[in-house]
Amino acid sequence: MLTPEQVKQMIGNVLPCEHIEVEGDGHHFYAHIVSSQFEGKARLARHRLIKDGLADKIASNELHALSIAAAATPTEWASKAR
Repeated sequence: MLTPEQVKQMIGNVLPCEHIEVEGDGHHFYAHIVSSQFEGKARLARHRLIKDGLADKIASNELHALSIAAAATPTEWASKAR
């Protein structure tokens, strides 16, 4: 069973991130991801970037369910934190 820390590491291996938060129960995970790689990309493209990078983990059912609660640029994240 995966831990939130392991899922965080998987996401970090997919793309460089300024900030990653992952919560979950070993089966379902919820992530807040902040990356400069999201600049100029629509919400769906941001999610695809992550999900495509984790496709082998998802296909093998090693990573059962990942909900991306936020996929933000550093500027977007900073403005939400205020």
